[in-house]
Amino acid sequence: MTEDRNAPQQEEQSLSELLQIRRDKLKELQDAGQDPFRQTRYSVSAHSQEIKDNFETMEGKTVSVAGRLMSKRGMGKAMFCDLQDGQGRIQLYVRIDELGEEAFARFKKVDIGDIVGVEGEAFRTKRGEISVKAAAVTLLSKSLLPLPEKYHGLTDKETRYRQRYVDLIVNPEVREAFVIRSKFIRHVRAFLDGRGYMEVETPVLNTISGGATARPFITHHNTLDIDMYMRIATELPLKRLIVGGMERVYEIGRIFRNEGMDPKHNPEFTTVEAYESYADFNDMMDLFEGLLSSAARDILGTYEIEWQGEKIDLTPGWRRLTMHEAVKEYCGIDFMAIDSDAEAVAAAKSIGVEIPETKEQTWGNALYECFDQRVEEKLIQPTFISMHPVDVSPLAKRSPKDPRLTERFECFVCHSEMCNAFSELNDPIDQRGRFQKEVEARAKGDDEAGMMDEDFLTALEYGMPPTGGIGIGIDRCVMMLTNSDSIRDVLLFPTMRPLD
Repeated sequence: MTEDRNAPQQEEQSLSELLQIRRDKLKELQDAGQDPFRQTRYSVSAHSQEIKDNFETMEGKTVSVAGRLMSKRGMGKAMFCDLQDGQGRIQLYVRIDELGEEAFARFKKVDIGDIVGVEGEAFRTKRGEISVKAAAVTLLSKSLLPLPEKYHGLTDKETRYRQRYVDLIVNPEVREAFVIRSKFIRHVRAFLDGRGYMEVETPVLNTISGGATARPFITHHNTLDIDMYMRIATELPLKRLIVGGMERVYEIGRIFRNEGMDPKHNPEFTTVEAYESYADFNDMMDLFEGLLSSAARDILGTYEIEWQGEKIDLTPGWRRLTMHEAVKEYCGIDFMAIDSDAEAVAAAKSIGVEIPETKEQTWGNALYECFDQRVEEKLIQPTFISMHPVDVSPLAKRSPKDPRLTERFECFVCHSEMCNAFSELNDPIDQRGRFQKEVEARAKGDDEAGMMDEDFLTALEYGMPPTGGIGIGIDRCVMMLTNSDSIRDVLLFPTMRPLD
């Protein structure tokens, strides 16, 4: 029992001693005029994967590589090491007769985790492994903290998210998710640019909160002495540009919402919003289907992927349902045959669906809650759900066929919302009335409700053409393309509670 109680203390002491040893090595180097932190640059002529991919032409040639030392094997007159750079790993072969006695002695003191530059010949070992035979080694940076132990690694997710830099070092496969993320954002830009859209930038700080239903972050501008809101959407500024005659615009940007955190939500995230004059929500359906399916094809090489334990087929030709059709199919309630609010609310309650107290007990809210609570979780394959109720769509155009509904859709894959799109509301009188409802909801305590935006109403009064608009969650799409269960796996630095 005494030995078990002392084990953590002994481990801590061992780590403390290891840290001191590394600092002593640094001091020894500095005293000898070999301070690695005085190195300002190193000329790299090749990377690990480049050497492997082009070995037939590079064999026998001198290359210079640089990266982090990940392992050392052998303590005699020769050592094999693994060097990790931005493309992967390559083996180093370090021999005393190639390097010289003094340089070899210095290299033996180099620690795992140190960053080195190596010049030498590209060759293949007797076992067939492509390697670099070191002729010169330069210590470029000293690692004063040891990397996680080889076989246990960095496996605790909380630590991985907090120390992503260590996660990327010791779990190189993690890098691939962020490579795919970068490729997806490039794909989005190329896709929209190729269709005549112009990329723009709009303010992150606003004097009112609008463009979506969400609780904002509030900050204070000292010079102006006013409270400001970090944007919860880019919608309203982009539609002002449509009014101004920019017919096709988009923005890829960070959005901030003061909401809960779960595997699908982070307080700050990335979206792309796009608006096209003289288009409607059907055009936006075609745009999103083309964008996401082509991303899978071009980045992954296939339309067939796996996500959240499900096999997903992104081949174009996705299913399209109205919300009331989906509720009828999955819940057995035909809302189009219901005329009154009371009857609709009763129908929802009959299947155990309750409308939140902060919302009006209306036909539209009853339809939406039935879908949200009973249908959404059943949508696995890509499915467009259109014709959302006016009650939950303050910025979408009413349907000419049924004024209770709007020309709005969301696309669901694996019961996850991937995008939100409208035939944009361009009637300033109707828009004012819907803003007023948001203001009244906020007065009743709904701090996610929007505010009255008089300047946006003024813009609409100058005239906005019929417009299709769409908002796409970049993080959610990357989760799907990388088969990730949590949004934190596709954010380099997810929001975390500070450690005590």
